[in-house]
Amino acid sequence: MIGVVSTAGNLPAALTSFVGRRSEIAGIRRLLGSARLLTLTGVGGLGKTRLALEAARASKKAFADGVWLVDLTPVRDPSAVAGAAAAAIGLPQAGGRTVLEQLAGHLAGRRVLLVLDNCEHLADACAHLAQALLSAVPELRILATSRHALGILGEHLFTVPPLAQDEAVELLRDRAAAVRPGFEVTESNAAALIRLCSELDGLPLAIELAASRLRTLNVEQVAERLEDRFALLTGGSRAARPRQRTLRAAIEWSYELCTPAERLLWNRLSVFTGGFALDTVEEACTGEGIATHEVLDLLDRLVAQSVVLPTEAEGLPRYGMLETIRQYGLEQLAQSGDEERLRLRHRDFHLNLAERIAVGWCGPEQQESLARLRAEHANLLVALSSGDAQVTLALAAALRFHWCAGGFLGEGRQQLDRALTAAPEPTPARAWALGAAAWVALLQGDADVADRWLDEAGALGRLLDEPVLRAYVKSLRGISAQFQGRLEEAVALQEAAAAAHSALDEGPGIILALFHLTLLRNRLGDPHAGRPARQALAYAEAHGERWGRARALWALGYEAWVRGDREAGEVLARAALEVQQGFNDYFGAALMLELLAWTTAAGGDHAQAARLLGAVRSLCQDIGTNIRAFGRQLAKDHALCEEAVEAAVGRAAYEQALAEGGRHDTPADAIAYALDTGLELAVPVTAPCPLTQREREVAELVARGMTNRQIAATLTLSPRTVERHIENLLAKLEFGCRAQIAAWWTANQVLVP
Repeated sequence: MIGVVSTAGNLPAALTSFVGRRSEIAGIRRLLGSARLLTLTGVGGLGKTRLALEAARASKKAFADGVWLVDLTPVRDPSAVAGAAAAAIGLPQAGGRTVLEQLAGHLAGRRVLLVLDNCEHLADACAHLAQALLSAVPELRILATSRHALGILGEHLFTVPPLAQDEAVELLRDRAAAVRPGFEVTESNAAALIRLCSELDGLPLAIELAASRLRTLNVEQVAERLEDRFALLTGGSRAARPRQRTLRAAIEWSYELCTPAERLLWNRLSVFTGGFALDTVEEACTGEGIATHEVLDLLDRLVAQSVVLPTEAEGLPRYGMLETIRQYGLEQLAQSGDEERLRLRHRDFHLNLAERIAVGWCGPEQQESLARLRAEHANLLVALSSGDAQVTLALAAALRFHWCAGGFLGEGRQQLDRALTAAPEPTPARAWALGAAAWVALLQGDADVADRWLDEAGALGRLLDEPVLRAYVKSLRGISAQFQGRLEEAVALQEAAAAAHSALDEGPGIILALFHLTLLRNRLGDPHAGRPARQALAYAEAHGERWGRARALWALGYEAWVRGDREAGEVLARAALEVQQGFNDYFGAALMLELLAWTTAAGGDHAQAARLLGAVRSLCQDIGTNIRAFGRQLAKDHALCEEAVEAAVGRAAYEQALAEGGRHDTPADAIAYALDTGLELAVPVTAPCPLTQREREVAELVARGMTNRQIAATLTLSPRTVERHIENLLAKLEFGCRAQIAAWWTANQVLVP
């Protein structure tokens, strides 16, 4: 790993320029060279988070395996700290081991910088996490921010000072110029600027808030107003520390300058954690003083005053608030007596959002929907802790695609287990939550737990007359039977599930059942094994659906592999990965990369196959399983591929390639790596044709207008074999090789069918 620079990490892009603090950044970087735990301490408003992020960015080259931010702001439960760290680095939590054990295992052997931000309200839990990880992972470094030390052996402290006078003035000038173009420090305003920064004690947050007022006031007016406000606030509590009084004064003063409607929205926005979208505000924060049509204008005015910050998450436009600003709004909301009502509206909005996505899943907006849920993840966790057990069950169940296709399997397992424990009543919400919990458990390879959930879900589905749920239970039982080697039973269950889902026009269930039917029929030697996958593919394409389409392509590729057509298998595996991009789906990505590894090895590139197997291993480990847990035939093919690759390249080279591939341990990274290192699908006319010799012969006869029977007679083949070759041709045309085939056919004066 030495000398390898990784771009891994999740540091957010800076929204504003970073002013000053060069000596602090240099000092932090120097300390990180020797200190394994470095904690930045100081009062609120000193800019600890921003300083930590800038120092972390400047240190990225020293940490080959990434720099990762763990924002603990939304976390309230000390037991959830390790889970927050796992989620931040994209590690799905698996059953069987504690989250802390999984974290330590994942980080072992890696050179990583972990930034634990806003630790003060979870100091004991953060100290426990830091001590455990540092003891288990020698190459790990932790940079923490807290208002006080974590208090563990080996901790180094860095007290963040206020900005130096020249840096404070430069920050004020920079931020003022953003709201008042052309603003500069001049002889006439320099003294007032220095005075203002001095009275703000060099606190970056206070300076930023003061700068926003320079849109309409001059420097002298701001300084005067601030002085008056200090006197008013400090008169109530002489015990408060000066910098705390100063920060509160700045916030109070900014609040007082808002109109009543702006203050009302400020208060209501404080119920959101991790940011919010415009439609959320329009639905959850309106009424009783704020009309829907007023929201955009009010938000714009709060942005202009630096109370609300425009930002972006998962490619979606959003808004956020500094945590100190949000906490002040929460105080005001609580005093108004309106907090409970706003929290219920916040919860109901996110429940409705999740249910809309679940109901409309089989459509063209799957990736956008999952991106929205990822952006709302912190708010979803707040909504899941609303206190109403039945609503929590309903929300946890509605988020099933977020858990299973969006990369949050471990979080989903935890939330569903907790919700089911808290609400044992036989309600529809519990029935659906049981089904979701079983699906999560199966994806983690935990068939025994899944079977227990399915027993109860099936009974409730019959009791409550839930036909869609009953169909899903059949399909999930079929998957469990398949994973445990009971193939005939699995086929019967999936056929019944497919029929039930089709009768109900339940798209996701149709695709799920047909996908698994393809695998099962392949295993049992059924010559029509590919038919269910083609039906699933047709259904997905008719509805503009991508997630199931990727699985159907994989199933067709697997079917091609089983009957010995390596080229078609590789084409379809790559096509599946292309469609799979954008889904943070560990299970699906692992299956597709596994098939690509087999076809790559069979094509002679054993080193690349080993790297792909390494990526598969990392993805499976991250969800607490391995490829062998998903059926004996997959396990057999996996073992054969491993043996062939190791025999070809040698044990040492094989292990090295596995480790190299294993560094690509997220679906997005692994898929991008696999597709980037593969052959381009679009090639010049002079490139070789991707068809087999027999497929070329069939293509030529099809182009001459021959029927299947005529082709069979000409080539001495059975009609079924001819049909299979034509299906391969069409598959290759559809899934990635159209340009190559068209080029070859054009060069040979053969028409494209």
